[in-house]
Parts: sequence; C-alpha cells; structure tokens
Amino acid sequence: MGYFHQKNPMIIPVPGNKTIEEHFGIPSTSTKEVSIAPPGWGEPFQTPNFDEWTLMVRGKKQIEVDGEVLILSAGESILIQKGSRVRYSNPFSEDAEYWSLCKPAFTIEAVNREEE
Repeated sequence: MGYFHQKNPMIIPVPGNKTIEEHFGIPSTSTKEVSIAPPGWGEPFQTPNFDEWTLMVRGKKQIEVDGEVLILSAGESILIQKGSRVRYSNPFSEDAEYWSLCKPAFTIEAVNREEE
C-alpha cells in the first residue's frame, strides 16, 4: 500500500491540561523521521535537536526564539531551526490553532526542555 490514511490520531496529555493530537510520529505510528501534530500544547524554553515548522490556522501564537519575540498570526508560518532556544505561548484572549511538523520526529530526549 502506497499510503497511510490517519483516521485516529493519538491524544497525548502534557502538563498544563493541554494535549497533543499526534497524527504521525514515534508514539502514534512509530515513525522516527517526522512528527506532525496540531495545536493544544504549551511548554517551557527548549533547545531542540530537530527543525520545527509551524503553520498558524487561526488565532495568534507568541514565539520567543533566541531572545526575539515574534507573533505568528493565522496564515503565517515559521521554521525554527534545530539548536535555537525557543518557547511557544498564547498570552492572547483568543484560542490558537496551528500545525507543527518536526524533522526528525519529536522525542522528549531531543527537545531539551528547560526546568520551569
């Protein structure tokens, strides 16, 4: 078969009463090359060993990367290159929805999260 139609993404709870709805990645499909997950999570600063592309679907997301604060709005995208110190947050009053793609796939060992 030349395709995999994902109908039941894995729901992964993370701290802060948030979830990651993972379509492809190590926990959901044992895919080590890439992970794809939509919104619903936040985290402390990290310095990941993977590249991460983010595409905003609706709302806004604040991204702090290497000392600079950026606001990503619906229809915009960003690439955070591996080795960058980054923190994602939503300090706004509206919900934010976005999709993220990590290459190689996200792992807890590769994200290098800082203590909060």
